[in-house]
This record gives sequence, structure tokens and C-alpha cells, in this order.
Amino acid sequence: MRTRSFRSSSNPMSSNDGHRESGGRAVGHVTVLSHEAIEALGMKSADVVVDATLGGGGHAKSIAEALGKGGMLIGMDLDKEAVDRTKIALERISKPKIHLLTANFRNISSELAKLNVKRIDKALFDLGWSGYQLSAGRGFSFLKDEPLQMTYSANPGAGTLTVSTIVNEWGEESIADIIFGWGEEKYSRRIAKKIVERRSSAPFKTASELADAISSAVPASYRHGRIHPATRTFQALRIAVNDELGALKEGLAGAWQSLAEGGRIAVITFHSIEDREVKRLFLKWEQNGEGKRITHSPLRASAEEIKTNPRSRSAKLRVIQKTFQNRQ
Repeated sequence: MRTRSFRSSSNPMSSNDGHRESGGRAVGHVTVLSHEAIEALGMKSADVVVDATLGGGGHAKSIAEALGKGGMLIGMDLDKEAVDRTKIALERISKPKIHLLTANFRNISSELAKLNVKRIDKALFDLGWSGYQLSAGRGFSFLKDEPLQMTYSANPGAGTLTVSTIVNEWGEESIADIIFGWGEEKYSRRIAKKIVERRSSAPFKTASELADAISSAVPASYRHGRIHPATRTFQALRIAVNDELGALKEGLAGAWQSLAEGGRIAVITFHSIEDREVKRLFLKWEQNGEGKRITHSPLRASAEEIKTNPRSRSAKLRVIQKTFQNRQ
């Protein structure tokens, strides 16, 4: 996410909540569960720490401040703008060695190898979807007339899957399966049918056009619910375009492989699909005798944090510690 930072939940598109002015303009990114995550990682001054999802740079700044001259912060984000924001946030911090990479966290193993880093002590994955992406001009916001792209990379290469390809070219059943499976949208089939009907007249070009079609496909009562009727569908399409679940599995596996004995991984999720995958992986590692879950039940945001940042109400923090490492 996310790597963006993504990160969306049963209140599915998390960064739409409490992250918008009345006119719908993105107002930036507020880090969620930052204190709890940093405390749970239990960082030491000389640790090598990976922030796999830089976003607005909030977690990275807290990590850098906790490290000493012997420590190292390795931050990555597929969105170059997130990397640039973090550089600014960290420009006055000189204690740890800092590497900021424009990279997908699914490639964490190869990125660490490029830096000749063989072991890490801590890793943080914040899968929340950055509020900055609402104004990225890539179709993340269903309130705007933006191209239907939704890729975390600002400059995707030729042949890169976009939302435009899915909604204008894929079959109705495939679209419905994505919306239901990754958006948990109960009206997925009605929405897919409407999308196919509308595109027969003219292809979808903007996010707002797609949002209008989705709204027209659902019952009137659903259009006046707590969240916008397009929220879950946009979440599902974003996950599909960026292969977020595949990236999460690969990224966590790569971090775990590089993690030193006694090291910890913390993951902040914002919707049930991601949380189930993190829970499954952590439980598997524990049952295999490789790790011990620090949080058997996820930590949640405090009432005070939820009051100041409603987006945090769907956040869940899970932490695991490595207790076994294969030795050749």
C-alpha cells in the first residue's frame, strides 16, 4: 500500500474518512496508531528498521527519532511523491543512516540485497491508504473527474493494468467477482451489470463517471448510508490494479526471511481482508515454532484518536516476534 499506503476496511476506503474537507479536497495524511506501533516494535538505538510504506513520512520520522547513530532506517514506497515527502520530513534528522527507496515492498528482499543489508531488526507495514492520493490525479477519488488509473506509481509503464482496463474491457462476471471478493460489496452483481450496460454506449473515462454508474445501480436507501455507495467498489478495483494482497504476502514473507532472531514485524491494516491475511501468516509462523505473536488480538485506536481522526476507527495493529531462525 496502501503500499501504499492504501491502504480501506469494513469501512472500506479508510482515507476517505475524516480526511476530506467539505468540498472533497484532500487535506493530507494523518498517521494512525503511530505511538502504539513504535512502542510495540521495541526499537533499540542501533536497530536496522524498515518502514515499508512511507506515505506521509509520519512513522518514518518517529522511527528515525528513536534510532541512534548506529541505527539505520530503510524506507520505501512505490509512490515517488511519498518518498519525496519523507525526505522533507527527515531533513533535520541526522542520527541514523537513512535510505529512502522508490520501490514496492513486495520486493523487500531484493531491495535489501541492493543495499547489502543481510538482516533487519524491525519492520513496519502501514497498509492505510494515504490521504495524499485523493489529490494525486489518478482516479482514487470518486468525487473527481480524473483518469481511471488508480496505480500507486505516478508513471506506470506500458501494459500496466489500470481501472480503465477492468471496467471497459473485462467481462461482467469477472468484474462482479472482484467487487465482491475484494470490496465485500453485497450489490456487486448489480454494479457489474450496470458497468457493462453503461460502457456499451461509451467507455468510462473518469472516476466520477464510474461512481455515478455505481450509485445508479444500488437501492436508494444504500445511496444514503454512512459511506458513499462507490466506496467498496473503488477499494476492490484499487486492490486488483495494484495486486495489493499478493504484494502483502510477498512483502511480509521477505521481511520475515530477513528478520533477525528476536526481531519484530508490526502491521497496521484498515480492512478485514488484509487483517485476515496478516493474522493467518502470523499464526502460521507461530504454529511452525518460528515466531510468537505479541498481539493475539489486534490493538485498536483509542477513543481519543478516533475522535480526532475518524479514519482510525477501522485500524488494527498486529505484531509478531521472531523466535526461531533456520541455520545452515
